Amino acid sequence: MWKLATYLKPYWKSAVLAPLLMLLEVAMDLLQPKLMASIVNDGVMKGDLAHIRNTGALMLLYALIGLIGGVGCTIFSSIASQYFGADLRRDLFRHAQTFSFRNLDRFKAGTLVTRLTSDVVQMQNMVQTTLRILVRSPFLALGSIIMAFLISAKLALILVVVIPLLFLSLYMLIRWSFPLFAQVQQKLDTVNNVLQENLSGIRVVKAFVRAGYERSRFGKANGEYTGIALQAARTLALNMPLMMLLMNASIVAVLWFGGAQTWSGGMQVGDLAAFLNYVTQVLASLMSVGMMLMTVSRAKASAERINEVFATRPDISDPPQAGNYEIRRGEIVFDHVSFGYGKGRRELALQDVSFTAKPGQTVAILGATGSGKSSLVHLIPRLYDVSEGQIRIDGVDVREMMLDRLRTRVGMVLQQAVLFSGTIRDNLRFGRPDATQEQVEEAAKAAQAHDFIMSFPDGYDTLLGQRGVNLSGGQKQRISIARALLVRPAVLILDDSTSAVDLGTESRIQKALKELMAGSTCLIIAQRISSVLDADNIIVLEGGRIAAEGTHQELMSRSALYRDIYKSQLGEEEIVYGG
Repeated sequence: MWKLATYLKPYWKSAVLAPLLMLLEVAMDLLQPKLMASIVNDGVMKGDLAHIRNTGALMLLYALIGLIGGVGCTIFSSIASQYFGADLRRDLFRHAQTFSFRNLDRFKAGTLVTRLTSDVVQMQNMVQTTLRILVRSPFLALGSIIMAFLISAKLALILVVVIPLLFLSLYMLIRWSFPLFAQVQQKLDTVNNVLQENLSGIRVVKAFVRAGYERSRFGKANGEYTGIALQAARTLALNMPLMMLLMNASIVAVLWFGGAQTWSGGMQVGDLAAFLNYVTQVLASLMSVGMMLMTVSRAKASAERINEVFATRPDISDPPQAGNYEIRRGEIVFDHVSFGYGKGRRELALQDVSFTAKPGQTVAILGATGSGKSSLVHLIPRLYDVSEGQIRIDGVDVREMMLDRLRTRVGMVLQQAVLFSGTIRDNLRFGRPDATQEQVEEAAKAAQAHDFIMSFPDGYDTLLGQRGVNLSGGQKQRISIARALLVRPAVLILDDSTSAVDLGTESRIQKALKELMAGSTCLIIAQRISSVLDADNIIVLEGGRIAAEGTHQELMSRSALYRDIYKSQLGEEEIVYGG
């Protein structure tokens, strides 16, 4: 947890002023019982109204000064804690942005959301509580103990008995509660994961009438979270009654023994009242410390989860001595490439894959589901790294290139079209914010998106909902293609990105690509074999290996697997014609 304390350094002035102002309030609070005792002993008991008036005015002045100190402490502690949380959340988000796909496979979206929100809030609360209560309560308790001993050392022995009992009870409560707080955050992760999956896939849920199942799944996760949260709450609930029991017992003891001293003339009534106030302040302060330690315990569990994210180093990063390479031609060479998703796993998604894609060529990749098509193209921009072998672009291993330079020159349209909240223009310019309107429209026209965009009342300024919910699947795919075309990449990867458009539109997109992306290397993953008949090279994957490679005519003559795919989609008559 102390590792995160460095986030307070930029706001050290507020972090210092807050406890100093709280010390001012504590000093004023410590004077109040003593002044009250003076009013009772020297004013009420002696009938001195002037003394009551003057001392009362002094109490009001001290109370006003204490109020200024308390309000100032709240203001500065809020400034420090809020900026602390904002900076922590910012760096946590930035660090998560560096994660590779493999890292993200480990940290699901739900758990990252929890750590960026709930866990950071726990740390914010801890900082604010520390700057206020951690200063106020210990100093008020210590000052009250000293004042109590100054009034009556014998009577103060009651505190010598009670305080160790309070600390023992606090220690036991914290020891029981800390593991529960960690479990609470873990169960909240599960709730967020289920919730996110359900909301992102709500159309599938409704289409398959699985709302009941989803309610059951969410109910289970929510019930487990509620159960562990209640268990933690019950543990916390023991704190207040136990503290109140010890406090009331202490007050009764003070009244019992103090009253006897008052009757015998060993203590004045005002001193007994002041002593009782100091004892109450001591016990109330220790109760506040107890509550604060509970907050610290929760924050400690959250700090461990936050540090776990910071401690996770990206699997993929810039090489220590990256060359100043620039992709210009876009020639891609796969040299005996093998790849597996899990470290140490025997199952490989790709095995000994070798081929070359020359500049200006269109290379199509076919294969059954699970054959490794998407895995293959994910390796080119280093979304994952190869397990064995090399991938070279323009003769340079991609692992020797700066990530930004590599990915800027590799345009990629993922299998699932992902759009962001904002205007259509914002989404199109996502990879090239400085693009002109003419360039935007040129890319949109090539992707066959311009016409439907202009059919909207606001055109390119049309606002999209989350993930582009107000567009059809085909429209989202075409905007995704236009977004990739706008950056004019040396390498363009289309991962089954036209599956939701009709054959006519797909044909027009391919024709426009040849004109707009002439000279660029294009890799196309397609489910429809009709989409790749004109490709310069067709690679057929089976079980993570290259089962066949060549042009359409070459594969028709020598690959039974390719002919089977062709036959299953276009029929017997087309085989004869196509061959």
